[in-house]
Amino acid sequence: MKYKRVSKMDWDFSVIGFGCWGASGKGSWDGHDDEGQIKAIQKAIELGINFFDVAPIYGCGHAEEVLGKAVKGKRDKVFIATKAGIPWNENYEGYNDVTKENLLKEIDDSLERLQMTYVDLLQVHWPTDKDVPLSETIEALKIIKASGKAKYIGLSNFSLEDLKTIDKEVGIVSYQGLYNMLEANASSYHNIPLQYRVADEIFPEVKKEGMAFLPYSPLMQGLLTGKITDQTVFGENDVRNHNPKLHGDMRMKHLQVIEQIKEMPELSDKPLAEIAINYLVAKEEVTSIIATHANVEEVVMNVEALNWVMTKETVDRIDVLVKTSLVVESNL
Repeated sequence: MKYKRVSKMDWDFSVIGFGCWGASGKGSWDGHDDEGQIKAIQKAIELGINFFDVAPIYGCGHAEEVLGKAVKGKRDKVFIATKAGIPWNENYEGYNDVTKENLLKEIDDSLERLQMTYVDLLQVHWPTDKDVPLSETIEALKIIKASGKAKYIGLSNFSLEDLKTIDKEVGIVSYQGLYNMLEANASSYHNIPLQYRVADEIFPEVKKEGMAFLPYSPLMQGLLTGKITDQTVFGENDVRNHNPKLHGDMRMKHLQVIEQIKEMPELSDKPLAEIAINYLVAKEEVTSIIATHANVEEVVMNVEALNWVMTKETVDRIDVLVKTSLVVESNL
């Protein structure tokens, strides 16, 4: 395993992390189940993966419970990051709530589900509601940090302006955003407009301030594993049904670019998932890749991807190809 460290945190992060959205429970992701997730998490720890990212909204608490069970007795070997800001109603529908009252409640609920006394990193999942002052969110984060219930505070999906503002008040150590080999400056995620551009705005800031950058959807929800083809149909409840980039003409455009990348002479003998992982590892600003693993086999496969290193020249060629081949998806 390879590790990276940033100046704002006392931890050596495995360059491959474990994203626990896949532990949301039956029907959320095709091919994922509780037993498989627990075994995958434990195998990941065995192979040196030490960063685990989860959120309350993943399965409405279910993923946190699964992660808590899987790491029991191994707490000192892992860095646990959870989130707050998206509770759910009686119909299990998530909604944005970054009020002081909700954030203070969510951290307590998360700790109970995880069976832990603290998390290493608490991230605000999405930006503030227009009706909630940023100062209220900041106040809650200060209280949580001072309580010791979260060692560090991070942000996810916030604008660069808000990142700078909250950092001055709270001390932000990490930023989580949408980033992968095909989405360097994505403008949307699952039809949700994004208020930031990773490569152009976030990378310079995290590098300057010594923050970790944690890319979510590093394999573009499976598209960069090679397992999704022009014929793939997702299960009825699979969350990927809500990602327009994985359907219709957009899927075909991305698959065409993938074929061009695979045809590069230096990559022609490499599995697509390994290409996508090594591309991210080669980026200086990327700290730990939040990869979703369906089972033990996928954990092993992703770790084995680190057996080779992508050169800067190849990274640059991919960046140029993607930028010239894919039109910014402003309305997706």
